[in-house]
Amino acid sequence: MKKYVLDLKVSSVEQINDKNVLIRLTDDKPLPEMLPGQFVEVRVDGSPSTFLRRPISINFLDRDRNELWLLVATIGDGTRALGRLHVDDKLNCVLPLGNSFTLPNRPDERILLVGGGVGVAPLLYFGKTIKDARATPVFLLGARSASDLAELELFKAYGEVCITTEDGSAGEKGFVTNHSVLSKEHFDRISTCGPKPMMMAVARYAHKASIPCEASLENMMACGVGACLCCVEKTIEGNLCVCKDGPVFDTQKLMW
Repeated sequence: MKKYVLDLKVSSVEQINDKNVLIRLTDDKPLPEMLPGQFVEVRVDGSPSTFLRRPISINFLDRDRNELWLLVATIGDGTRALGRLHVDDKLNCVLPLGNSFTLPNRPDERILLVGGGVGVAPLLYFGKTIKDARATPVFLLGARSASDLAELELFKAYGEVCITTEDGSAGEKGFVTNHSVLSKEHFDRISTCGPKPMMMAVARYAHKASIPCEASLENMMACGVGACLCCVEKTIEGNLCVCKDGPVFDTQKLMW
């Protein structure tokens, strides 16, 4: 898929909760094709301590408004600078990068999308893509507390939403792998993104249940094109770059 370097215009910046900011970007021309699971490398101009681009998952692609959405966790100098962007500012982006989640191949598929923390970001666009293909997405979203959950109403527009929180302030108390939906419903595939311990637990569950599973990894990245080798992951096929060969991998191929 062709890659682009674009100066996109900020159309809105919305504080979702204490940790996350939703940045909507647009362009005078139609945005290029992007697939769920791919990501963007953004240049951070407002942070003197940030020298490298930051990889951000594609949260959503709104074709009607010609908008690209980025859900950003403001946890460092670079991402906090992104959170201070204003409407009409320009953000230099390299996109789209990486591979995508496996798209539905039949309308009767039931696909469980498991996200934790800001790892829920790529699952919104994937959920829409699944629904558009007339398959059925079910979202299982985990967080430490209710205040950490993001975009719940948007997820509900595309499918059933199941929630776990560690403190029990929303949904079922505990971790995503303890949610009752796993024992009540059948799924043909599982896709997950979030903290590595969570994804490893989801992969173990999927393996025991004989359900195909893929994970979108969040390794530290710099270049985004496989040149710097800082995001290498051990797999049964050898060491692979998450930015170039991923970020989405069949969990059976990961050395977890």
